[in-house]
Amino acid sequence: MTEPRPRVWVSQPLFDDVIARLEEYFQVVSASDVAEYTPEQISSALSEADGALVTLNERIGAEQVAAAPKLRAVANVGVGYNNLDIPALSAAGITATNTPDVLTETTADFGFALLMATARRITESERWLREGHWRQWSFQTMLGADLHGSTLGILGMGRVGQGIARRASGFDMKVLYHNRSRLPEATERETRASYAEFDELLAQADHLMLVLPYSKQSHHILGAAALAKMKPTATLVNIARGGIVDEDALAAALAGGRLAAAGLDVFEGEPAINPRLLDLRNVVLTPHIASGSLATRRAMVSLAVDNLIAALGYGPSAGSPPNPIRA
Repeated sequence: MTEPRPRVWVSQPLFDDVIARLEEYFQVVSASDVAEYTPEQISSALSEADGALVTLNERIGAEQVAAAPKLRAVANVGVGYNNLDIPALSAAGITATNTPDVLTETTADFGFALLMATARRITESERWLREGHWRQWSFQTMLGADLHGSTLGILGMGRVGQGIARRASGFDMKVLYHNRSRLPEATERETRASYAEFDELLAQADHLMLVLPYSKQSHHILGAAALAKMKPTATLVNIARGGIVDEDALAAALAGGRLAAAGLDVFEGEPAINPRLLDLRNVVLTPHIASGSLATRRAMVSLAVDNLIAALGYGPSAGSPPNPIRA
């Protein structure tokens, strides 16, 4: 008698042809429509699953895996994984994986695009034009900040941060960075970046880019005290995670003229947006799309599929998924 194949839950509609690769090894239960799950619905979906392929929308912790005795692997589609309680999964003997590397250059592209839009007031000026306010060309209409020759501060100098630093060299920007640990000298030379202490980075940056991972230590690291150390003419761009920035403090600084502008692709309560930010003209808002090119999103799903197949003991990398998350 043939044993039933392991069961895999795919939480959201992704790319059918990529997800179809799972069917070679598993019984696949895949969502047909974009769904917003309650914790109880996630628990139910995992209860009969041997593996799961999930997105940043699905929060999985001790409660969700408690009633999932067969669950052995969770493959996250994303480089970040603060939606997963890694210690809880590890304690339950569940392997968790993510999808780094494949989104580095696309995310760096977008980070620089968001920086340019923020500094040069692109969305603010388009909104102003569409509302019918442009009656005549004026020498002082929508004056923004230059990128070329300015100082770019990068908080978090991993793969994406380094990609942004490389792009900044084409604009003849001075690049300062702060990281948990200083980069090797060869990497600093290659990225033309200089290490700075946190307070120095805040004080010196004309434009501050946030690219650090979210953790308890980085929660609201950009709060009122940190924002007060920045130049009032500076801009802030966040393509990392929403909880890194205290959004109420940011809104107050922007409204009070203590910071020139901000570009935000991530939000603490997303998809809900702090209404104080929505009311401001000097904020560029995008819906968490930094990795959102077609090629990159396909590559992310493909890597997540590779991770899940290997984590469940199949395929050429059986037992050794390419990207395990360490507790």
